Amino acid sequence: MSDAPAADKTWLNGLLFVLTVLTTCFAGLGWSASFLSFGAGGVGGTDLVAASGRALADPRIFPLSALYAAVLMTILVGHELGHYLTCRRYGIPATLPFFLPGPPFIGTFGAFIRIKSRIFFRRQLFDVGANGPLTGFALALPALVAGLAFSRVAPFVPSADTITFGEPLLFRLLAALFFGRVPEGSVLVLHPVGFAGWVGLLVTAINLVPLGQLDGGHVAYALLGRNARFLSRVMVGVLAVLGIFFHITWLVVAGILLFFEFKSKLRLNHPPVVDEGAPLGWRRRVLSVVVVIIFVLSFIPDPVKGAGLIDLLTGAWGGP
Repeated sequence: MSDAPAADKTWLNGLLFVLTVLTTCFAGLGWSASFLSFGAGGVGGTDLVAASGRALADPRIFPLSALYAAVLMTILVGHELGHYLTCRRYGIPATLPFFLPGPPFIGTFGAFIRIKSRIFFRRQLFDVGANGPLTGFALALPALVAGLAFSRVAPFVPSADTITFGEPLLFRLLAALFFGRVPEGSVLVLHPVGFAGWVGLLVTAINLVPLGQLDGGHVAYALLGRNARFLSRVMVGVLAVLGIFFHITWLVVAGILLFFEFKSKLRLNHPPVVDEGAPLGWRRRVLSVVVVIIFVLSFIPDPVKGAGLIDLLTGAWGGP
C-alpha cells in the first residue's frame, strides 16, 4: 500500500477489476479440472489449455472456476475495503482499490489502494494498516475451512513436472484436523475454494511483512515508532535469505520495496506521525497480538517448492 498521491481514475479501477475477475476465472479452470479429475489438485499444477478444452465437455468445471474467482475476489475486496473504509472514517483521502491481474496458476497479484496524504496520528495509522489484513484473514479462514471440507485424499504418483505448493501453518493445522496424516503415495486434492483461501492467506502474509509502507510496516511503526526502522532492515535481510533458499518471490518483494523506499528518499524509514508517544489503548494492543498471530499462521516461506534462487540457478546450470 503506497502513500504517493494520485489522481482518481475510477475507469482504471473498474477495468483492472474486470480483468482480474477474468484472470482468476481462467486460473480456476485449471484447479477445477484438476480437482474433478483426481489430478494434482491443490498441490500440483495442471495444463490450463487442456483444462479449457475439458471445460467444454464437463459442465462442472465452469461453475467451480467461477466459484474460485468469486471467493478469491471477495477476500481481496474485503481486504482493500478494510483499508478504504478506515480511511473514509478518518477523512484520509484514498483511491478505490486497484486490482492486479496475475499469473495463470492463481490469477492475481493482489490489490492495493493509494493513500493520497500522510497519516498524522498513531491510532489512525494502526487502524488503516491492520483493518485490511484482519478483514482479509476473516474471509480467507472460512474459505479454507469450507474448501478442506469438500477436499479429499486420493492416490497420486508425482511426475517430473509436478508443481508442489508450500503450506502455511494454519493450512497444516486444519488439514491435520480434517484428514489426519496423509499416507505415502496419496495426496490431498484441494477443492478450488480451499485454494482460494490459500491464496488469500498468501496475500495476507505478504501485506503483513513489517517493512516500509506495507500493512505490516504501518502496524510496526504504530507500535514501535522510529524503532521500527531496525525491524525493517532485519526483514530485508530475512526476505533476501528466503528468496535465495526457499522462493525467489521474496527476493523480488524485497527488491521492489527497496526500490520504492529509496525512490521516496525515506530509505527504510516510515513517515513519522505527530503523536508518536500517544498511547494506543488496550484494544489496539490486543489487536496487535492478533495481527502477529495471523502473520505467523499465514506466512508461507516457499509458496512453490523448489523455486529458490539456488534451485533456479542449479536447474539452469543443469545441476542435480
